[in-house]
Amino acid sequence: MKGPVFAANWKMHLGPTEARAFVAAFLARYTPREDRTVVLCPPAISMSAVRDALGDRRDILLGAQNVYSEPKGAFTGETSVAMAADAGARVVLVGHSERRHVFGETDEATARKCALASAQGLVPILCVGETLEQREAGETEQVSLRQLRAGLASLSREQVLSCAIAYEPVWAIGTGRTATPADAAAVHTVIRRELLALAGPGAAGISILYGGSVNRENAAALVAALEVGGLLVGGASLDPESWNAIAST
Repeated sequence: MKGPVFAANWKMHLGPTEARAFVAAFLARYTPREDRTVVLCPPAISMSAVRDALGDRRDILLGAQNVYSEPKGAFTGETSVAMAADAGARVVLVGHSERRHVFGETDEATARKCALASAQGLVPILCVGETLEQREAGETEQVSLRQLRAGLASLSREQVLSCAIAYEPVWAIGTGRTATPADAAAVHTVIRRELLALAGPGAAGISILYGGSVNRENAAALVAALEVGGLLVGGASLDPESWNAIAST
């Protein structure tokens, strides 16, 4: 993915009808650019609608919010990596904080998901980040690096180079509290150092996104911070005008 990367995570919003309307409104505003990557991650039920609405706009990638940690089987309600790819996904979020803290997703599960996604040719965006309690205990780096190492543990060096990372401090997601550009830069620098240790010099090209209460007012300052290679955006990505402003930053 060309950087910076701007990824919209719609979470449990915008069913197929609303998703089609969103894409139409966004495309009317957003001018294609070759210097960045824009990703839309709708709910699974809206993925095909978004794919069809995008038409031939190859500058915008379709992403899955989640996939299951097994390739197929009797797992009612889950979506496999192969299914996501068949629906048009080229990117998949793995280990989002809500998957970890609401649904109990483990580091081991993120490793399996990253491996399955990479094997299928999808780009995993591995999400890492600490809770407020962990931050106050001085465990930000420890937690983020543990999640990073665990999620990438089953990948070859070449597969690691094809991933992206998102640092999303849990205390800043949907709370209105945002890490400062300096806060983000500090953690992103630690993540970059670890990626270089894991995968060599080529890891300098891995995109590291920041996520956590990003909006059109703070997007430019955040994406300009050291080692911030893009943004993972939640609520502010649900409005076409707001998302256009952010993706055009």
